[in-house]
Amino acid sequence: MESSRLVSIIFFVYTVILSIGSINCKNKNNLVTNQAALFVFGDSLFDAGNNNYIDTVSSFRSNMWPYGQTTFKVPTGRLSDGRLIPDFIAENAWLPLIPPNLQPSNGNNQFTYGVSFASAGAGALVDSFGGMAINLGTQLNNFKDVEKRLRSELGDADTKRVFSRAVYLFHIGANDYFYPFSANSSTFQSNSKEKFVDFVIGNTTSVVKTLYKMGGRKFGFLNVGPYECAPSSLIRDRTKIGSCFKPATELIDMHNKKFPDVLRRLQRELSGFRYALHDYHSSLSERINNPSKYGFKEGKRACCGSGPLRGINTCGNRRGPSQGYELCENVTDYLFFDSSHLTEKAHRQIAELIWGGSPYVTGPYNLKALFEFRLT
Repeated sequence: MESSRLVSIIFFVYTVILSIGSINCKNKNNLVTNQAALFVFGDSLFDAGNNNYIDTVSSFRSNMWPYGQTTFKVPTGRLSDGRLIPDFIAENAWLPLIPPNLQPSNGNNQFTYGVSFASAGAGALVDSFGGMAINLGTQLNNFKDVEKRLRSELGDADTKRVFSRAVYLFHIGANDYFYPFSANSSTFQSNSKEKFVDFVIGNTTSVVKTLYKMGGRKFGFLNVGPYECAPSSLIRDRTKIGSCFKPATELIDMHNKKFPDVLRRLQRELSGFRYALHDYHSSLSERINNPSKYGFKEGKRACCGSGPLRGINTCGNRRGPSQGYELCENVTDYLFFDSSHLTEKAHRQIAELIWGGSPYVTGPYNLKALFEFRLT
């Protein structure tokens, strides 16, 4: 217990030091980061706590114990026992923890080294869990609000410099491909599956192009992970417990086949556009199917939840105390923390692949190369 408390204190001091070291005072009211900033867009894989500040359902929040138990010792809004992928990316980039955009304590200087717009439940389409999450288009609007604040504080030239040097990190699409199987989706019902996937990718591409017009040049992407094989999906068909949810598989596979071609086209069309694409589907599938190879004992059973494989989303009594939940003894044995979200240990491993992976894993650049690249 004392050792874990010491680790938490050291981690806190480390982030404070990074926060101080990453800024350069130009005058009393003007703080400009020396590092490339990190702006984060997406869903629950990246949500650092934005859903704490919106009116949404409990299943899209994690502001209750045992979320946050490993590193922070309190719930932060991250859907994990500890840190998320962007937290480790920020650490590798010598940045402090990237805060949620809606955090009230954010000052303008906070935005010069990055902020997260991600929201649990978010999709690229407006009607995917509409009203319960901050969709990708609204995340872009929130970024535009940040731009206005920075231009007011820093001026046009310094704001442009922050944006051109920054890295923009995305994970989006999974919720779009699951929503039609839990609620009515007019977009899904009135179009072919291929056209539906094109809409998801098209909305994502539109946001990327807008960020490019605003000065963004360096982008990181994860393809859609194998969430059809997450614990929650493995129990959808109670007659076939342990089988992946095939209806979503078809959409996810189609997305992951099309998306690299779209990024290559953007690279041809947009001067100076550079990107890293991590094959998250493969890296997570590997760990689901071969957990012991990566230091896990459980690849398909969640640490926190109830029912078969702890695949029912009750972690933290989010469905009320009457249903209850189970919590594993050693979270580091598990790939999944709850029915759909990974443990800190898993996030660390994936982040390392995104940061420094070979072109076969993350390419054509990795994030380390993007952060080190300096535009003239």
